[in-house]
Amino acid sequence: MSGNVIMEKSFAFALRIVKLYKFLCEEKREFVLSKQALRSGTAIGALVREAVQAESKPDFIHKLAIALKEANETNYWLDLLHQSGYINDKSHAAISADLAELLKLLTAIIKSAKTNKPPR
Repeated sequence: MSGNVIMEKSFAFALRIVKLYKFLCEEKREFVLSKQALRSGTAIGALVREAVQAESKPDFIHKLAIALKEANETNYWLDLLHQSGYINDKSHAAISADLAELLKLLTAIIKSAKTNKPPR
């Protein structure tokens, strides 16, 4: 995994989401929204890992596009958890900043993969 920025950052983000899920379940007794955030937030890294072993360039792009969708969904759940008072402003800002970075990286990688032509 060393040297692959998107893999490292998506894995680190998944760990943050797991810790957030544990906190929400144990401290806030919230199980529904946190489960949704856990599912989508950990799926990002799993899809990035799948993309690394893609069978083709279109498969690579497709897997990263799904990861991007999961990242956007995670953003929704984090906003909902914040607006409903389950996570405070500071925690929301910190995890949202990490997610924003993932969204930018995924978007850039997908865009680059779509525009780069394979060598002849």
